[in-house]
Amino acid sequence: MAVNSKKIAVYVLVVFALYVIITDPAKAADYVQIGFEGISDAAQAIGDFMTWIANGGE
Repeated sequence: MAVNSKKIAVYVLVVFALYVIITDPAKAADYVQIGFEGISDAAQAIGDFMTWIANGGE
């Protein structure tokens, strides 16, 4: 029976996330905030690019 590497990676990621949350909740909250800020910045950049394209690339 072969072990699926994707499944192992997901388990490792979940265990790591739980470890960080349990050992240092404040730092875990900072990581989540940084992640959401990154997603927000990326969405803003995509929106700006699409607006630029809709305006004819001016």
